[in-house]
Amino acid sequence: MTKRYIILALAVMAAGWFSCTPRENPGPESKNFRVLGYLPSDGHWTAAMAGMDFTRITDLNLAFINPDSTGLFRDNDELPALIDKAHESGVRVFMSIGGGGPPAYLGDLMTEEKRTAFIGAIRDYAVKYRFDGVDVDIENDLINADYAPFVETLYLALEPTGLLMTAALAAWNGDLLADSTLALYDFINIMCYDRTGPWNPEKPGQHSPYEMVEEDFDYYHHIRGIPAGKLLIGLPFYGYGFGPGAPVGMRYGDIVKAYPGAENQDEVALPAGGTIYYNGMPTIRRKVAFAMDKKAAGVMIWQLLGDAEGELSLLNQILLVRDGK
Repeated sequence: MTKRYIILALAVMAAGWFSCTPRENPGPESKNFRVLGYLPSDGHWTAAMAGMDFTRITDLNLAFINPDSTGLFRDNDELPALIDKAHESGVRVFMSIGGGGPPAYLGDLMTEEKRTAFIGAIRDYAVKYRFDGVDVDIENDLINADYAPFVETLYLALEPTGLLMTAALAAWNGDLLADSTLALYDFINIMCYDRTGPWNPEKPGQHSPYEMVEEDFDYYHHIRGIPAGKLLIGLPFYGYGFGPGAPVGMRYGDIVKAYPGAENQDEVALPAGGTIYYNGMPTIRRKVAFAMDKKAAGVMIWQLLGDAEGELSLLNQILLVRDGK
């Protein structure tokens, strides 16, 4: 689940690809409220997960696992032990493909000529390492004419294996997808962030306001008809800076370390005149409460390594709200 850098104006071809019937909505109750975290790494997952308590999350998306230019995935000796450890705590692990900055050749692998082989490699890799599902985090100009047939073909390949198929999508790119394509996903992780950012310097401000959660949920649930139990509300563990002296981007953990008291607000004014915008603890708590009130499937975090430790942890706040505290 990465940051958005361009606005799309592409159309998706929908006709002729939707003969299959999607799986039934899992629809977990609020007592099964999911806490999903993305974990970015270059493949060295053990180091990235050092010290992590798996009991604090329900789902883990390893981001991003992409093939080489031939469509094949390299073996990773770290995955078996990591996935075993997650499973011992009841945590589902997803193989997340794509990303906001995927390999340049990924679009070529999604074309009709190469799609079947590519998807076969995805399925085989997910089965080999005992992933619980595949997360389609395909964004930007890859949401094109090949997206819908790619998703359906992947669904048909995964369905017999029992593997789940999820997607990372924003409200602003949802109109590019047909209802029949969205219905194939077991869960949709809504990217309720990146409304603005360093790619939009003329529009400084909060990139993930509370109102965005309301609007994005309304879009997918009421306008597009996706059951609430299939939707996860995206939460950012990072911020963006605008103006003099402001960093382009900054992890929440680094923000609260550098600016005492920042955990209780959503922006920090810098001496040079710039401002850092992010989500502090009160806003995160409010968003989690919204997800629970609407009986959403849960929340999604981009990304786990952005959190602070101890009492300032946003993940702690998520769990406290989930547990009614």
